This record gives sequence, C-alpha cells and structure tokens, in this order.
Amino acid sequence: AATPVMQGIIDLHHDIFFFLILILVFVSWMLVRALWHFHYRRNPIPQRIVHGTTIEIIRTISPSIIPMFIAIPSFAPLYSMDEVVVNPVI
Repeated sequence: AATPVMQGIIDLHHDIFFFLILILVFVSWMLVRALWHFHYRRNPIPQRIVHGTTIEIIRTISPSIIPMFIAIPSFAPLYSMDEVVVNPVI
C-alpha cells in the first residue's frame, strides 16, 4: 500500500472478510444440516419442535454484536485519515 492509512484499511478489510467467511460457512452448514435432517423421505413424520429459547437468544443477540466488532476496529483507520487544520486559510 502507498500509505500506512491505506495499509490499515486493507488489513481491516481482510479481518472483516475472514469473519464474513466464517459466518457464511456456519450459516451454510446449518442450512445443509436442516435440509438433511428434515428431508421428507428420510423423516416422513418430523419431530414437533415447540421451543428453542437458547437458539432464539443467540439469533437475536449475535446480529447486534457482530456490527459492534466491525465498528470498533474501524475507528483507528477512520480517525487516522482525519486532518486537523490549525490555521485555516480562507
């Protein structure tokens, strides 16, 4: 990269993309697992699932925590790009 700020932005992108891939793999695995276990030929009479309190709590809290983990590291490159002008010339 040409500047340290750009290098910080590139590193932030790589870090965020790594976690994005982890989330994609996890969601894809859960989707394939659900399709595998609840296939109509494999399981013609599915189990009745009434409550899933733990999974509902996780599905509610994790989407609010993930943007926070993205926002906190992005403050360093953001504020390093800020230029403070002491004596502005009009």
